[in-house]
Amino acid sequence: MTQAVTPAPATSGGTKKVGFISLGCPKALVDSERILTQLRVEGYEVAPSYEDADAVIVNTCGFITPAVEESLNAIGEALDATGKVIVTGCLGERPEKIMERHPKVAAITGSEAVDDVMGHVRELLPIETDAFTGLLPVAAPGMRPEREATRHGDVFAPSVKLTPRHYAYVKIAEGCNHTCSFCIIPKLRGLQVSRDAGAVLYEAFRLIAGGTKELMIISQDTSAYGVDVRYRESEFQGEQVRAHLTDLAAKLGEMGAWVRMHYIYPYPHVEKLVELMAQGKILPYLDVPLQHASPSVLKRMRRPGAGKQLDTIRRWREICPELVIRSTFIVGFPGETEEEFQELLQFLEDARLDRVGAFAYSDVEEADANKLDGPVPEDVKQERLARFMEVAQRISAEKLAEKVGRVMDVIVDEFNDDEDDQPGTKLIGRTKGDAPGIDGQVYVYAGDFAGQVKIGDIVRVRIEDSDEYDLYGEVVEKPAWTPNVPQLGHFGRH
Repeated sequence: MTQAVTPAPATSGGTKKVGFISLGCPKALVDSERILTQLRVEGYEVAPSYEDADAVIVNTCGFITPAVEESLNAIGEALDATGKVIVTGCLGERPEKIMERHPKVAAITGSEAVDDVMGHVRELLPIETDAFTGLLPVAAPGMRPEREATRHGDVFAPSVKLTPRHYAYVKIAEGCNHTCSFCIIPKLRGLQVSRDAGAVLYEAFRLIAGGTKELMIISQDTSAYGVDVRYRESEFQGEQVRAHLTDLAAKLGEMGAWVRMHYIYPYPHVEKLVELMAQGKILPYLDVPLQHASPSVLKRMRRPGAGKQLDTIRRWREICPELVIRSTFIVGFPGETEEEFQELLQFLEDARLDRVGAFAYSDVEEADANKLDGPVPEDVKQERLARFMEVAQRISAEKLAEKVGRVMDVIVDEFNDDEDDQPGTKLIGRTKGDAPGIDGQVYVYAGDFAGQVKIGDIVRVRIEDSDEYDLYGEVVEKPAWTPNVPQLGHFGRH
């Protein structure tokens, strides 16, 4: 649903500049990249600040109450600064909530609404066409429409990235078919729609050719990839590839970059994925949103696989002992008893997950869980959250301590130099078991390699110390990175 926008009077001369605020999860980040790509294609500039912006697009999150408030506050701030705001994203699926707080927004669209957003931008900030170039066809740079855009509704992969050059999020599907009682994603983003494997693979190929070394594969339910299209085949470099997660992962693994899997539900075929990890084809890392461990709580949550997680995790680790598992949990779900919470704590002790996040339950507007009996008092939620994190931190510290003395591959994300340091002396990176922004880091002393390591390099690091979340070490080797994808050349001026 969209709100009408009042066209602005055409202005002569000058490039129109659009500010952009991107909130929410990596899946929303990919949507932001697509919108920014189209802005660039159509001749708009992206403004670095409110002062430079003729209008602002706010890509919102509407999943939980704190995220809704953050989005509404961002919209208000942008309105105060510019007076011209286009709202998109998950919260845009509930325009009445936005209009109640901010009735002066110029337009509201839902998630994955690139065309709608651009239509409103054109009306709000019309660009005068050049008489000689106005009839030229517009295409996103670097795209291969015959292959990457399919006849089945797939969209162009973004050319503008909001992540550093060395890693990227690749969305393989949108929407979700689950009916979890605490979640409204299907209401906001619809049922699952999978991209063809060929489109995903061509996007990955282009990213790696441009220097991307790590691909984060994302969707609402990555394990269910291809179910909605019956795993149909599509073309990639002369081959037919099924839209099935294991087939896709195998082909991605052949390209030579780090391939990291997020939002994996523990379906039976995930074992095949773990076998690829054991073979070194993709990273030995699974982001599995388990949410709880008590069968009775999982039943109230309407989560799949209730009561089977521990056996599944043990099977995965038998196949790939190096496997790193991260997960998120909800404490204080309606009706959660102390006994059910103890089941969750015992699961943590038994499963010994590598990376764990948790949050106290809060009502989500329109979620079925709001109607459940037995709301947990806020002070009890917070007390349980503290106890949960105490156990999770102890296990994390123990598992990281086991890595001391090992030499591990680390991808460098940033420099960490002090004023008096030789440039490139101190680095911050991540192991194969750490995703950016949500997991731990490795604080690295470059040693003899000071000044030789760049952001995005993959180096070998001897781990010398650890704490609850992070590792500390020194570079011992800087191997060459040789992907199986030809790298785009960089040409200097002549």
